[in-house]
Amino acid sequence: MTTVTSLEQLEALYQPAPAAASTVKVTDRLTPEYRRLVDLSPFATLATIGPEGLDCSPRGDRGGVVRVADDRTLLLPDRRGNNRIDSLRNLIRDPRCALLFLLPGSGTTLRLNGRATISIDPDLLDSFAVEEKRPRSVVVITIEEVFFQCARAVIRSDLWNPARHIPTADIPTPGDILATLSRGEVGGRPYDEAWPERARQTMW
Repeated sequence: MTTVTSLEQLEALYQPAPAAASTVKVTDRLTPEYRRLVDLSPFATLATIGPEGLDCSPRGDRGGVVRVADDRTLLLPDRRGNNRIDSLRNLIRDPRCALLFLLPGSGTTLRLNGRATISIDPDLLDSFAVEEKRPRSVVVITIEEVFFQCARAVIRSDLWNPARHIPTADIPTPGDILATLSRGEVGGRPYDEAWPERARQTMW
């Protein structure tokens, strides 16, 4: 296998150099247009790094997935999950993080890099309560770099086309995966059958 081992090789491979539209779009704060994209996005992936390696986890919420505090600061509530806290563990040890925002039905995505702290301020937690349930913490992200990504990846994947949705029967279920990995000790059909009600009761 032939591999690329230097920046010089890499840059020579990807010519011509980026056009102006690929560089002037980068800023260190939210413009009105970038804020609108953030406000409209109900889903993002959060990437973090720690001594054990990288982590990328999905984040979603009603309305916008994050709250804009100001043009340099985002607030991301940590809603209920599996308590692995992989992302939060990483942020304690290395504050660097990245977000990729998706907007259902749109090819445009937004990329954001920054640094984060974890807040448990009672008033802040109260402000994110849903159905009287507060998040346990809020990730406070200071923006260092933000820019939109062109729509090619979404267009190529035909991501939002209902005709391309994968039939449910073709997708391995969490119960299937757990049963295989645990040799039948965890998961299986009972896990999958209980999931909808479990999710309803523990959504927030």
